[in-house]
Amino acid sequence: MLQVQGLEYEFGERELLRGIDWAIQPGRRVALVGPNGAGKTTLFRIMIGELSPQKGRVVKPKNFRIGLLPQEELPLSGGTALESVLEGCGEVLALEHKIRDLHEALNRDPDDEALLERLGELESRFAASRGYELETTAKTLLSGLGFPERDFLRPMDEFSGGWRMRAYLARLLLQEPDLLLLDEPTNHLDLPAIEWLEGYLLEFKGSVVLVSHDRYFIDRLAQEIFELDKGVLSHYPGNYHTFERLKRDKEQLLLKRWEEQQAEIRRQERFIERFRAKNTKASQVQSRVKHLEKVVPVERPSEQRRFGFQLVPGEKSFRDVLEIRGMGFRYADGGDWVLKDVDLHVLRGENLAFVGPNGSGKTTLSRLIAGQLSIQKGILTLGQRVRIGYYAQHQVTSLNLEATVYEEVAATVSDANVPRIRDTLGVFQFSGDDVDKRIGVLSGGEKARVSLAKILLSPVNFLVMDEPTNHLDLMSREALEEALSRYEGTLVLVSHDRYFLDKLVGRVIELKNGRLFEFTGNYSYYMEKRMEKNDYIPEE
Repeated sequence: MLQVQGLEYEFGERELLRGIDWAIQPGRRVALVGPNGAGKTTLFRIMIGELSPQKGRVVKPKNFRIGLLPQEELPLSGGTALESVLEGCGEVLALEHKIRDLHEALNRDPDDEALLERLGELESRFAASRGYELETTAKTLLSGLGFPERDFLRPMDEFSGGWRMRAYLARLLLQEPDLLLLDEPTNHLDLPAIEWLEGYLLEFKGSVVLVSHDRYFIDRLAQEIFELDKGVLSHYPGNYHTFERLKRDKEQLLLKRWEEQQAEIRRQERFIERFRAKNTKASQVQSRVKHLEKVVPVERPSEQRRFGFQLVPGEKSFRDVLEIRGMGFRYADGGDWVLKDVDLHVLRGENLAFVGPNGSGKTTLSRLIAGQLSIQKGILTLGQRVRIGYYAQHQVTSLNLEATVYEEVAATVSDANVPRIRDTLGVFQFSGDDVDKRIGVLSGGEKARVSLAKILLSPVNFLVMDEPTNHLDLMSREALEEALSRYEGTLVLVSHDRYFLDKLVGRVIELKNGRLFEFTGNYSYYMEKRMEKNDYIPEE
């Protein structure tokens, strides 16, 4: 068991951790949640010894092994994907090399009893360390995380950052540490890989601490939730759904206590002010002054969680929003068809989701609908008075780098949404002077949030959104969910955020082998139907 005792850590004038006490029980799966910048990653870095706390300590048993998957890209290079995963078990590989050397020595002198005895010892240790099945297990982990077999021996230098993170996650899982610290593990995974990881972690024997914006992932795995906010760690039993309810109840109770205390303080202050000048009441006044001085103030709960915004679509479209018949698309003449013989009919007010593994054509279909790509056969027709707004993260390149955040959003906003600009930017973490920052100085995530705000506030009635919740914290995701749930236009979503999809969509379109398969219902219903058929989406 790992114990955090009285941990304190300040960053400049910010108190990130304020006397944190935490015991992580063996075999438990817990989620660590909290606003962006609350100190979750800092706490992880202290737990692995990368940072030293200003006060307090981390206590763990001797030989206790911790594996950390960080958010940032890791410098994995050299060797193949399989070799990179196996390198995580360096001690076992070293044993294998020693055994190989002993075999070579015995070939030269087969009667050396000392060598034979040493070989037996090393082979026993190698077997106890799972050495004989290590490569098979590594390949299983790579396959589960989406690597096709042909890529096992592909050099790591050829993979993108996201695939290198998958390989590093496979390396951590191969090590089977006592405690896994996973910081946004689903960021670089598609849905099949996320579902595989969920199944793996449900059977994992060690302890797991998750930091994730994927609430569906937390819901499936977490046995308890710890919230880090304003330097304080609070405990909630149960999964994310339970946490939401208990958190809401706690905030309501805290608000009631704060209001009651404020009313009592005002009552005492009125008495003091009224009778301060009367000698006959002097002792009572003094007593109440001392009482007020000793009052421990109840901290008012933040109202930020209740902060939201409203979307107002442009002109109402006709009933038929989109008609696709017999459509086919491929990126090069003679190449494979990404989409073939596709049919799709979308009506005004529908909320749809496109799902499927990476490379199945979800983004391609979205871009075709948005008019960024042209079909090679069939028909694709937008209905009358349909005004489409397309959000994709690569659109950040079209932002005016010289404009301020406010100016960039205001340039395309509908008249009805002008009063909502600041509220919407606040939801996406631009408040106060942040709205006056130049686009050119923003990070990639900040630019993506500006692009999202622009699309949401523009005069469109058909939103096509590709991974809109990336770069959003839990609070912003909840606000976006609420706004989209009341949106009176038409909505198509591509997202790995299954909790987000569950709240919003009424039809799921699965892309598989270039074709579309429809499921009427939300994401959970779609999953139930897949489970009934034992029909998991293949990676290829």
